[in-house]
Amino acid sequence: MLFANFKVPAHTLSEEQKQQIIARTTDLYAELYGERARTTTMVLVEEVADGGWGIGGDVLTLAKLWEMPQP
Repeated sequence: MLFANFKVPAHTLSEEQKQQIIARTTDLYAELYGERARTTTMVLVEEVADGGWGIGGDVLTLAKLWEMPQP
């Protein structure tokens, strides 16, 4: 079984966007491992509460995330 886990800030993705993540990830695994992988691919889109995660030792909030410069 193939597994992908996406952790995203809570309430930032619509149900349609979550479906896109699931569908595209499944398609990618099927492309890499063959169609037989499609039926056993599990994709989890997990929402993390605001302030429940961080980068570089700093707690991030949604407000701080939006302030970060875009690449």
